[in-house]
Amino acid sequence: MMKVLIISPGKNHDASLKDAIGEYEKRLSKRLPIEWLLPKPSDKETEAKAILKALKDDDFVVLLDERGNDIDSPGLAKLISKLEQQSTKRLAIIIGGAFGAADEVKARADLTLKLSSLVFPHMLARLIITEQLYRATSILDGGKYHHA
Repeated sequence: MMKVLIISPGKNHDASLKDAIGEYEKRLSKRLPIEWLLPKPSDKETEAKAILKALKDDDFVVLLDERGNDIDSPGLAKLISKLEQQSTKRLAIIIGGAFGAADEVKARADLTLKLSSLVFPHMLARLIITEQLYRATSILDGGKYHHA
């Protein structure tokens, strides 16, 4: 079973979003378990060191950045399916820091995506990506959650 590591420099989940994030984590726990790494916010270079230290050589790394490629929910489902078929052990998703991701992090990413052309605060981006992972697995499992 593939696991997901979400790396998001910043504080712990905001109390107003913690329950919502937790609900999607619970729904995903048997299909796509999530682990969080929340490095202390700092300058780009310090954040980059913490991020790169957490990554394994065989991780498939997705950087979320406002300048990344667009993807829709079925596209994310296809990506997850492809990674599972390739027996990827861990999908690492990095939410870029407040000042963006350092060049070393960008270079390590296998794929750079954007959640939207809009920019979201980190806490909201955490909720959105967690919900989208659940939506993608629902699509793959033939569930009724996604109505497109």
